[in-house]
Amino acid sequence: MTVSMSYFDSLYADSEDPWDYRHRWYEARKRDLTLAMLPHQRYAQGYEPGCSTGELSRRLADRCDRLLVSDGNASAVATASERLADQGHVEVRHLLLPGAWPQGTFDLIVISEIGYYLGTDGLDTLLSQAQRALLPGGVLLGCHWRHPIEGCALTGDQVHARMAALPGLHRLSQLEEADFVLTLWSSDPTSVARREQLL
Repeated sequence: MTVSMSYFDSLYADSEDPWDYRHRWYEARKRDLTLAMLPHQRYAQGYEPGCSTGELSRRLADRCDRLLVSDGNASAVATASERLADQGHVEVRHLLLPGAWPQGTFDLIVISEIGYYLGTDGLDTLLSQAQRALLPGGVLLGCHWRHPIEGCALTGDQVHARMAALPGLHRLSQLEEADFVLTLWSSDPTSVARREQLL
């Protein structure tokens, strides 16, 4: 079951930052861990679907030559656009996933806190699109809350299990805490290692 966009519309109608991404230590620490897990200092082209207010996007912008971020909620897109206005290499789009996956290829894709909202079919569609868009040697990072969410059929662990089942992807690293799980995959782990040796 996919969570309706009206659910998110009501959240953003009540607050510009409904999960308090900007001020909560939990969120700030999780962003630090997310960035620390990425094996490369720089990425040529990154994509963050479900960017919300752009707090993680702001940090990813420091690691990408070009970065595309998107969200399905217009208010979130407006906030993220303002948050990233001084980052000329970042593009913010209003895209409703999984149907509006953008064209192009990426060496970094970050799927953070959105998988369970899409339901099983929507998530599988999103992951198939992400796999097709991932460049050889690129990395796919997942980060999700591990506890049940009202209205969602999947937990974060189940989302990551479906990500792990994608053919041709290899797990590079994983961090599990009581509240969230972070996992990094690559289509070619030997390419990741070679790239690090050249830096």
